[in-house]
Amino acid sequence: MVPTSIRDYPEWHLGRQNYALWYLEINDQKLVNDLNTLRAHFSELLLEPNLRQFHVTLFICGFLTNETKTYSDDFSFSEFEQQSEILKKENIAPFRLKIGSVDSFTSALFVQIQDPENILSHIRQKLGLVSNEIAALDYCPHITLGLYKKDYSSDLILQKIFQLPVQYKRAEFDLKVEHLTFGYYQAQSLQGKLYPYQHLFLGDSCCN
Repeated sequence: MVPTSIRDYPEWHLGRQNYALWYLEINDQKLVNDLNTLRAHFSELLLEPNLRQFHVTLFICGFLTNETKTYSDDFSFSEFEQQSEILKKENIAPFRLKIGSVDSFTSALFVQIQDPENILSHIRQKLGLVSNEIAALDYCPHITLGLYKKDYSSDLILQKIFQLPVQYKRAEFDLKVEHLTFGYYQAQSLQGKLYPYQHLFLGDSCCN
């Protein structure tokens, strides 16, 4: 596994502050409690502090700017407004996702999200009509539990996953999605809070 260093990353943010994305908020208290239980089970392996709320990333936009884009990973408010208009015209209905099992990237522990109707892919395709996603990889919807603080072996991670109680080893929870959120986090704050800027309510032409 690849550890994350606790430091500023000036070579990435270049002095810019607000890094924007579309995401799904996790507000269901039972699910939040379950995710906190999972995070606690792996706490000795994960980087602290972690103030970022549980969420599902939809589309990574880039660094917010009111001015002309200077860098390839800048993202303007006018682009956000275009994306919002496209999504509102789609009139997407509220939908459900299935919470899957715990899994691991090389740098982070996460919970799988199952999207049987490919609604997230549809939303991402519409957002991509306005701007290219920053650092786009093969999209894997998930809820991050935390970043690794040391170079652990994959065997250790698998052992910790195996030790989970049975109810946390299979998908038994639906996540109802009634709105999409556009927001940002402060680039200089590792695992810092997400700040919602605007909500787009599904099945409704209103954007609040």
